[in-house]
Amino acid sequence: MMKTFKAGLFSAAAVAALVTVTMGVATAMPLNSSARGVVPADLQQLISVDYRAMADSPTATALKQQIMGTQPNLQEFEAALKGIGINPDKDVDTLAFASFRTAKMGVKGVGVAAGPFTMKAVLKKLTVAKIKPTKYRTSNIYPMDGGFVMTFLDDSTLLFGEMSALKIALDTRDGLALGLDTNETMSDMMSNVDSSPVWSVLDQLGTQNVMLSALGDAAKVADFDTIKKRLLGSEYTMNFTSGVNFDLTVVTSDSMSAATLSSLVKAGLLYKKMSATPTEKVAMDNTSVDSDGSNVSFHFKSTDQQFQSIMHSQLFAAVSH
Repeated sequence: MMKTFKAGLFSAAAVAALVTVTMGVATAMPLNSSARGVVPADLQQLISVDYRAMADSPTATALKQQIMGTQPNLQEFEAALKGIGINPDKDVDTLAFASFRTAKMGVKGVGVAAGPFTMKAVLKKLTVAKIKPTKYRTSNIYPMDGGFVMTFLDDSTLLFGEMSALKIALDTRDGLALGLDTNETMSDMMSNVDSSPVWSVLDQLGTQNVMLSALGDAAKVADFDTIKKRLLGSEYTMNFTSGVNFDLTVVTSDSMSAATLSSLVKAGLLYKKMSATPTEKVAMDNTSVDSDGSNVSFHFKSTDQQFQSIMHSQLFAAVSH
């Protein structure tokens, strides 16, 4: 049974599996006020996916089959929603995951699903199944399959996660803990990306880990330690409306740091390219890196056919776990 979210970053594989349902979506909806209100200030990462449309795409089908086969947690999540009468493919508009740091319990995570389902219909199903809630202040908390618990934030917004994480989120909503809007860095990054079908923001430590992982052995050659403390956070968007587009922006402390990081990454790509397979070299050739002021921008673009080849490469396997 899955009782907690994976500590640390949500894996690239988890994001990729969720992305498969955003094919053909032209616009997205930012987090509604109910969802935003439960996100704690000490946010590590927030991922939001627009679920409103699923296009009939071979790339989406292939990606979902590959990822779902290796990510049992995602299967358990979908089963948990279906267990309370919510079909993720039809009944969910937006799905967001927030991981946040706690003083005594490490990294915790909650999810928020919003859509055309109604609280009345879900609660009726739970009543018929003789599932009773526990009370936490004014909130009724219900058990779900897979070790999750859930509560409604409004008539069509559902908060779910492990019990201790859920309580922290509700404390945040009720003003007993600082919320996302008090974290200026993360809030500012969100405003840059939250109109995209798939978007995420990541804190300083998470950004450092992502860049270290991306560089791999090249980080040692490039002396990454000299620059990592000047990375403040990052944001990314993914779009599948015309091929595959991935845009990542890393926020640094100053323009010199941004220029240095850009140079290190470019050198790292050249280093990695020496031992890359032909398919991986295509992926690297489709990646551009530039600095603008204190920001470093990464852009990856490929056709659906190229991306399906990359999915089966060792490079993709390495970043999707």
